[in-house]
Amino acid sequence: PVPTISWRKVNGHNPSKARLRKSQAVLEIPNVQLEDAGMYECKAENSRGRNVFRGQLQVYTYPHWVEKLNDTQLDSGDQLRWECKATGKPRPTYSWLKNGVPLWPQSRIEMVNGVLLIHSVNLSDAGMYQCLAENKYGTIYASAELKILASAPTFPLNQMRKTIIITKGQEVVIECKPEASPKPTITWKKGDKVLRESKR
Repeated sequence: PVPTISWRKVNGHNPSKARLRKSQAVLEIPNVQLEDAGMYECKAENSRGRNVFRGQLQVYTYPHWVEKLNDTQLDSGDQLRWECKATGKPRPTYSWLKNGVPLWPQSRIEMVNGVLLIHSVNLSDAGMYQCLAENKYGTIYASAELKILASAPTFPLNQMRKTIIITKGQEVVIECKPEASPKPTITWKKGDKVLRESKR
């Protein structure tokens, strides 16, 4: 006799959106998602017995960004750390470009699992960077610009008063805030003599 047919997802529930057609002989899953992957079992039985077939559904996905890059400004000598993260099945692999040219590990440059580290950046590191996330279904790109700030120390106008009048015995605070990149070292002199720290 014509068998009756039933479907089940082994180790899980049938997707709620699943449909059965042609006297339940056909299982349809619209808009397949990662969670629909798994082992499915088709069982056919009549008065003479039953038979079972199992098939594995594997779902693959195009890479999709979870975390992208942002344009960054750093002082010369700082460390750059950029991370790009993508999901996908198979898991994406990452590579980097600088100004459209492949970037490779060097003495100051490390690249591990979507993380780019550049130690002690300098003006030669400035430029446009791209992170590529790739699996066998496609490649996606994320871009960002790295700007390196490098300038000799300058003092903003009117930052320091030429003359400070203070009553004997009181405390005086004189601030020194130059604009510079990288951060400058600061020394103080009284006349021609370098000031040393003391109790006062």
